[in-house]
Amino acid sequence: QVQLVESGGGLVQAGGSLRLSCAASGRTFSSYAMGWFRRAPGKEREFVAAISISGSRKYYADSVKGRFAISRDNAENTVYLQMNSLKAEDTAVYYCAADYSGLQPSLEYDYDYWGQGTQVTVSS
Repeated sequence: QVQLVESGGGLVQAGGSLRLSCAASGRTFSSYAMGWFRRAPGKEREFVAAISISGSRKYYADSVKGRFAISRDNAENTVYLQMNSLKAEDTAVYYCAADYSGLQPSLEYDYDYWGQGTQVTVSS
């Protein structure tokens, strides 16, 4: 069982930055690939970024490539999402998720555990 708690969301102006954190409970964090997804108002939840267990492989949605960076600290049981050059269209609730198989990092159904989400609002 893995419990995930996101933090770091808030209100920021367009062009600004935020860093999201996701703290995981349990001793098996290092057995899971991790991902970030988001749901904008009126839209389906979508993939943002994912990272392999070791951190050697990272995946990004085209819409955030070059602006967002995912990282993890297995000693601290935490995954991060650094978001730079934020745009109004990045406004969403951001969720972190844990994926035991790590086979399909961009697909929601591959993930086993989800956090409650943190709101990010970008004002234009």
